[in-house]
Amino acid sequence: MDSNTLQILIAMVIYMAAVIGIGVLYARRANKSSEEYFLGGRSLGPWVTAMSAEASDMSGWLLMGLPGVAYWCGLADAAWTAIGLAVGTYLNWLIVSKRLRRYSVRANNSITLPEFFSNRFREKKKTIMLISAAFILIFFTVYAASCFVTCGKLFSTLFGAPYVAMMIVGAVFVLLYTILGGFLAESASDFMQAIVMIVALAVVVIISTINAGGLGQVFENAKEIPGFLEFFGLANPVVEDGAQLVEAGKPVFGEASKYGLLSVCSMLAWGLGYFGMPQVLLRFMAIRKEEELKRSRRIAMVWVVISLGVAVFIGIVGRQLFPTAHLTAGSAENIFITLATSSLPAILAGFVMAGILAATISSSDSYLLIAASAFSKNVYQGIFKKKASDKEVMWVSRITLLVLAAIGIIIALDEDSVIFQIVSFAWAGFGATFGPLMLFSLFWKRINKPGAIAGMIGGAGMVFLWKLVISKLGGVFAIYELLPAFIFSGVCIVAVSLLTKAPSKEIEEDFEAVKAGNVE
Repeated sequence: MDSNTLQILIAMVIYMAAVIGIGVLYARRANKSSEEYFLGGRSLGPWVTAMSAEASDMSGWLLMGLPGVAYWCGLADAAWTAIGLAVGTYLNWLIVSKRLRRYSVRANNSITLPEFFSNRFREKKKTIMLISAAFILIFFTVYAASCFVTCGKLFSTLFGAPYVAMMIVGAVFVLLYTILGGFLAESASDFMQAIVMIVALAVVVIISTINAGGLGQVFENAKEIPGFLEFFGLANPVVEDGAQLVEAGKPVFGEASKYGLLSVCSMLAWGLGYFGMPQVLLRFMAIRKEEELKRSRRIAMVWVVISLGVAVFIGIVGRQLFPTAHLTAGSAENIFITLATSSLPAILAGFVMAGILAATISSSDSYLLIAASAFSKNVYQGIFKKKASDKEVMWVSRITLLVLAAIGIIIALDEDSVIFQIVSFAWAGFGATFGPLMLFSLFWKRINKPGAIAGMIGGAGMVFLWKLVISKLGGVFAIYELLPAFIFSGVCIVAVSLLTKAPSKEIEEDFEAVKAGNVE
């Protein structure tokens, strides 16, 4: 190991030690009860709520996946995705956060998403709880796998070690940390990691832009690639034998593709996913006071807009500085690492690399913890053993964490996995399964239990059907599966609710009380 690599490793170890320290600090409080472990006792302040929500949401794809898309095919896909995410973030904080915080207390002080949906409809047979918990387990396992892929690519690129071994090391670290501290440790460390992520992005983009000759030079060079710098055009790398062709030291691109309204809507649809994202929705439920959500929204939006914009630009400046360094879509996701390690002193590059680790940890611990709570709290205690003690529930949760992490590791074994693609599927799954249900549950009094069940199953089923079958038809059917699945879920909710018995008087009274601001 040379001196530079050693310095990078030291910086990352210091960061990881700080993260573990936070876990140890909160471990005693986390183990007081399942409410403390899974929701932090509803004690989060506005800054931690905002920053931890966004850090847990963005994950490693912000630093690797999104820049990789921009590096590979230019501005359009990455920029419209970023715009959709920014708009979705704002609307989620504006429309959902206050009503959900209030309603989750009214619904028998619900501390998980499946529990909220179940209590919202006052169900005796926990059908909604079981279905929602099952989908959380499925999609969050996929999500966790994307984070493990990020760890594997990061460590193998930095240290030249085998991908699989490095992926497993990263997964084990995340697992141990999540088991140790629970929700409070996760939220506190996510706050720190959100700061690390945005600082890492800013440092790399500023230094890289200077090295490229300034903003003007970056844009001039980007314009030479057909469609690379267009909002309504797409660059087309010419690929042969799985890698982009290089001629006279330059990457070869074909004619630009048109980027029409359908493609724009497809990428903007990413914003719809926020209404069904458990890791974000839980922060709304966990904040200590409903009145503080307005401040949290402002903090979150500043962070999101800056981070997304910088991440997209990193891919563009990276294509100028290292035009032939990454010749596949999977390899393109390493452009942030390439820029950081080549532009910064080794010790500083190490802390910047910790930004990627921060993004990965902040998401994967959220995914694993929520998925484990879905099984231990909502399935094991909620259905199979209703008299299970808090201590027993937490032990079941930790065993579940081990199982889910093992499955995630198996999914992540493929070194050629593209992080952006893995995340996009899981994101669509959550958005279509829970997004319409959340909106109708909070704002439509007529929704009933059959409608809720139809919406979840219809949305999730359409994600799989569209992704695996319908999208293969091409043309208008090649849109992002979240958009048609979200619409179909909403149609299912309305149609089935209107065709079946209206909700009980007690459920309607709950709705009206929450609408009026009464949570008692």
